[in-house]
Amino acid sequence: MSDKQERKRGLGRGLSALMSDVTETERQAAQGVAAAERFVPIEQISPNPEQPRKRFGQSELDDLASSIKEKGVIQPLIVRRRSDDSFEIVAGERRWRAAQLAQLHELPVIVREFSDVEVLEVAIIENIQRADLNAIEEAAGYRQLMDKFGHTQEKMAEALGKSRSHIANLLRLLSLPEGVIDLVRSGELSAGHARALIPATDPMKLAQAVIKGGLSVRATEALVKKSLQETSGQPDKTQSKQQKDEKDADTKALEGDLSASLGMKVTLDHKPGQESGQLTVKYDSLDQLDELCRILGGN
Repeated sequence: MSDKQERKRGLGRGLSALMSDVTETERQAAQGVAAAERFVPIEQISPNPEQPRKRFGQSELDDLASSIKEKGVIQPLIVRRRSDDSFEIVAGERRWRAAQLAQLHELPVIVREFSDVEVLEVAIIENIQRADLNAIEEAAGYRQLMDKFGHTQEKMAEALGKSRSHIANLLRLLSLPEGVIDLVRSGELSAGHARALIPATDPMKLAQAVIKGGLSVRATEALVKKSLQETSGQPDKTQSKQQKDEKDADTKALEGDLSASLGMKVTLDHKPGQESGQLTVKYDSLDQLDELCRILGGN
């Protein structure tokens, strides 16, 4: 099987079996059933360079390091062999980081044979399923599964037990400016606040106002609405409300899906009961325009 074919396979029994193997191995290890196959010097173990999780809470690592100093590493890391004397982490990077803080010299490991594609898929899925993952990290995981492996929102929702709207809403966050995305990453701005800022013409400016004023999500939505009205020259409120009411839930969901897929704001003007309509794509740079032309041209 070629690398391209392997990357394009769906989220089916293969991935389910892969995750089941990792999950069952870690469960058994946590219960003391699956003993470590060997101990490896900590300097011979390295993290997965494509690990989607970039932030590890320092207080969480400190607590785990204290536990490791007292009790050792109870749950072995799952690794794959990179050479005769080096291993790459498949699952357990947090334990590896905490063990370094605890100044351990070697770690218990279980060695498994995974391809590059399988390791990345395991890392992405494992991180998506973490309870403490922030919204941007989760969205980035979904985007990686779509871009690298060709998985659709429907397939991911089915395989991961998530709703399609949950995945679509998170993907929409990635269309925000990097500054706003950083505020969500750091926890200064919630995902709900960030979603409300998506239609804004200057999301970063409004994000700073939201944080400074400690605004609720509903107040943020009102702020964005007021900003849009001011930008467009105070449109007729009655007409705007009528147009908003005419846009049904399916149309709004499709707008969100298209915006998330393209990484650009998409607006659909389609009146119920009619066959024709209008689709508008807003690009913020010439690079985005080039990307849109590439997609439309099929190149």
